Amino acid sequence: MFLREQTRVVKIGNRYLGGNNPILIQSMCNTKTKDVDSTIKQINELEKLGCDIIRVAVLDKEDAYSIHKIKEGIHIPLVADIHFDPELAIIAIKEGVDKIRLNPGNINNREKIKEIVNLCKERHIPIRIGVNSGSLPKGMELNAKNMILAAKSHIEILEELDFHDIVLSIKASNINLCLEAYKLASETFDYPLHIGITEAGTDFKGLITSSIGLSKLLDLGIGNTIRVSLTSSPLNEIKAAKVILNEAGLIENMPILTSCPTCGRTQIDLIPIAKAVEDYLYTVNKAIHVAVMGCIVNGPGEAKEADLGIAGGKGEALIFKKGVPIRKIKEKDIIEELKKEIDQM
Repeated sequence: MFLREQTRVVKIGNRYLGGNNPILIQSMCNTKTKDVDSTIKQINELEKLGCDIIRVAVLDKEDAYSIHKIKEGIHIPLVADIHFDPELAIIAIKEGVDKIRLNPGNINNREKIKEIVNLCKERHIPIRIGVNSGSLPKGMELNAKNMILAAKSHIEILEELDFHDIVLSIKASNINLCLEAYKLASETFDYPLHIGITEAGTDFKGLITSSIGLSKLLDLGIGNTIRVSLTSSPLNEIKAAKVILNEAGLIENMPILTSCPTCGRTQIDLIPIAKAVEDYLYTVNKAIHVAVMGCIVNGPGEAKEADLGIAGGKGEALIFKKGVPIRKIKEKDIIEELKKEIDQM
């Protein structure tokens, strides 16, 4: 089995994927790609949260010809997601996309693939071979071995053309199938692996499913880039990926939030306060620990253990900084005061 550090290194725009490089976080826009302004706006919001690579759907020529304009307004690598029509990949490459995602289940015209590969070689653009459990070639039974065979058949075409800037994903919505497929992939190929549980579900179910599956893969040393696929805003995908990587000890400068579950002792409206502080911390690139606690039972102890924290009282809270209580603040001022303290740390 190849661990993540043993894979090839692939350059994607201004990022490096594979080898000893950090695990890159990515998502996919849910805007219409041809709506350039909305797409740029969403990508920049995602970058602010920590997105390293962003993918857009290319459904038609108008989408493909929008790539150049989108590139002008963003800073992170842009991936074009192509299905069925290889001509769209050709246009996207010429428009300056940083990476192409192809699905061997629905693009198999060898002459067109050769044309795509030659263009990518000229421009040093990598190709991600994406195999999903729901889009295997016709007649193939769904199992991990066949998912690997589908990927292999497409990779061999690229390798015959002396093309090796390849990233591979072998995704399934079933955790056990996904794990088996990625284990086989890591034993079969030395290309960087894009990991994720595809079509995992909504915020609640999808996050649980993705956390279980991705944590197991990461613990095995599998995965060079990660997407948490949620039926939700892509902003939530980035937040979830950061937390998963942080809990696995695979990300630096990630703030930690400790917050209590609330109970009858809580005398401030803690839940919206904790959520607001959490949202703010996703935009902060500091390895700090913030505690938002609701009462005086466990609050002072937890807050003292954190770099910054509050312990709630009746309509007020006590702020602790580096374990030292510094002042009392009114409930209505908690969020803004914590933000100020976070910025100063």
